[in-house]
Amino acid sequence: MLLRTFGWSFAVTAAGLALAGVLWGWQGLAIVGILSILEISVSFDNAVINAGILRKMNAFWQKIFLTVGILIAVFGMRLVFPVVIVAVTAKIGPIEAVNLAINDKAQYEHLVTGAHPAIAAFGGMFLLMIFLDFIFEEREHKWLGWLERPLAKMGKLDMLSVIVALVVLLVVAMTVATDVAHGGGDKSATVLLSGVAGLLTYLVVGGVSGYFEDKLEEAEEAQEAEDAGNGSAAKPAAAAQEAGQNGAASKRGSVSGVGLAGKAAFFLFLYLEVIDASFSFDGVIGAFAITNDIFEMALGLGIGAMYIRSLTVFLVRKGTLDDYVYLEHGAHYAIGALAVILLATIKYEINEVITGLVGIVLIALSFWSSVRKNRQDGKSGEDSAAKPEVASGV
Repeated sequence: MLLRTFGWSFAVTAAGLALAGVLWGWQGLAIVGILSILEISVSFDNAVINAGILRKMNAFWQKIFLTVGILIAVFGMRLVFPVVIVAVTAKIGPIEAVNLAINDKAQYEHLVTGAHPAIAAFGGMFLLMIFLDFIFEEREHKWLGWLERPLAKMGKLDMLSVIVALVVLLVVAMTVATDVAHGGGDKSATVLLSGVAGLLTYLVVGGVSGYFEDKLEEAEEAQEAEDAGNGSAAKPAAAAQEAGQNGAASKRGSVSGVGLAGKAAFFLFLYLEVIDASFSFDGVIGAFAITNDIFEMALGLGIGAMYIRSLTVFLVRKGTLDDYVYLEHGAHYAIGALAVILLATIKYEINEVITGLVGIVLIALSFWSSVRKNRQDGKSGEDSAAKPEVASGV
């Protein structure tokens, strides 16, 4: 199971480190290794969030996430994205931006770092909306009940998360964005524009995927009602048996055969990619503290991204989010913390180690709370291990 899930990550790590050693020697090898660890530590909560979404998809779209998705994550966000940022902010052509990245690394780093307020505002607002929509929603399981119960009641107000996010954006624009550390000067207008863009991106992509997901569920319910009305005694029995099998598959995280497909899965895939992009912002910017070579950066962060993808699949296949019910809570709290950190970095320097530790600590605490809950409910690790593994087709 472990080798089947992480096999490609191990292979890419070996090949990537070997390539780094050949091209840049021991120093390059060390830099790529450090960047890989940085990406994994900063984006661990990303894997938990991705798993919660990926388990809704069928086997085909899970494979798309692992193939096309990883190409977008590695080459798109870790290599192409910084070049595009330079081209847009410096108002130069893409070829000139690539030439700048290769031949004038100091200027390239300066331009990317100067675009940090816009990047942080976009990513911070997108991640903040994910956290707010989670915390304002009524849920069966509550990790921090003293906080989540009143917030769930407040969440019954329409568009509350959007209102809170806009208030936060206005406060950030009028405080930390007035005298930024990156690029200097007043970046209030830039932060406002980028933050609104991040908010709109979340509403559009998340809203469209949710719309098609609801439509698919309505069609399935209508089909079930039609089958139940046929009056055949065999069909209800078969349907009940199939429902039990599907329920077991869902419990283990497998969604093949019952997961989202078509337009619903496509827009959910886009939503996943935007989430991954938002998580990668701080990693890309933070990588400049280690190197300004775009190829070292892409290789190191790409290796880390592979492990995040593999960990996502591992969580889906093992049904970990069902077995440890507070993990998603911890991951969403980590997202909220990351959103605040991103917005704060518009003006203040915050070490990436702090960012990574905050997420790891929150997820570790939520995992421990889940273990304690399982013990209190009479569950045991042996019971969980005894459950049959269902192939997801990934």
